[in-house]
Amino acid sequence: MKMGSHFRFLSLCLLALVASTHAQLQFGFYAKSCPKAEQIILKFVHEHIHNAPSLAAALIRMHFHDCFVRGCDGSVLLNSTTNQAEKNAPPNLTVRGFDFIDRIKSLVEAECPGVVSCADILTLAARDTIVATGGPFWKVPTGRRDGVVSILEEARNNIPAPFDNITTLQTLFANQGLDLKDLVLLSGAHTIGVAHCSSLSNRLFNFTGKGDQDPSLDSEYAENLKTFKCNDINKLNTTKIEMDPGSRKTFDLGYYRQVIKRRGLFESDAALLNNAVTKAQIIELLEGSVENFFGEFASSIEKMGRIKVKTGTEGEIRKHCAFVNS
Repeated sequence: MKMGSHFRFLSLCLLALVASTHAQLQFGFYAKSCPKAEQIILKFVHEHIHNAPSLAAALIRMHFHDCFVRGCDGSVLLNSTTNQAEKNAPPNLTVRGFDFIDRIKSLVEAECPGVVSCADILTLAARDTIVATGGPFWKVPTGRRDGVVSILEEARNNIPAPFDNITTLQTLFANQGLDLKDLVLLSGAHTIGVAHCSSLSNRLFNFTGKGDQDPSLDSEYAENLKTFKCNDINKLNTTKIEMDPGSRKTFDLGYYRQVIKRRGLFESDAALLNNAVTKAQIIELLEGSVENFFGEFASSIEKMGRIKVKTGTEGEIRKHCAFVNS
């Protein structure tokens, strides 16, 4: 065998080895193994989302929290007999929609047992609920496998918190291969849904430990929240407030308008104004169209959906999303 041919042969073998050990996500992954899978998920979403439209915000949050811990592997869905799983961590105590995912999983399992991962179901359902409530569409490549490990401390350490500053946010996003632009765009999901008063109680009542208010929060808005919304100190964990007042059910640019007016609910929202790059990106988004925002958001969330995915022979295909198979 000539040297050139031998080298090409070795190169082809190496490429084949890499391909076999590092399978990739692909569009229509279940086209042959479970051709109705994506249709089943979409049908269930359309049948039920209008009875509970707030689930769109809940599921996109669940998808975000899942991907930031061990990648997008459905580990946020796992239960723990000792309450030490991701879903038991403080950032996930207000996450909801687990039953919604379980119901979809049971339908898909009835059609194709042991074929479609919970990780893919969560990713597809998050997209479909957002679209069903008027939000952007993004492409979802599939082929994710389910993780078998879920650890409370990892969720506590990796999921961005509402009180994080811009440096911490940049670091947490960079750890997942996401940049400042992704931070701004994915924060845009706050345009829908609600938060609990407990998430911003420090900003309103005890910012520096002296019974004061966060000066970065618009004073008129803060006074309104304290007077009419978060006015019962005993109900801060249960009282809900709109993250984008007036249009919390509409996926639009309203969130960014609130942030620019210093009316973002969280310290992490306000932090976006403390960096020249993120502030400029917000201004640019507001100067553009909603359609432009939709396109930019779609790119970032598809990128997020690829974080450290398990493919090929990694992980497993769970029979039940809350439990590992063994």
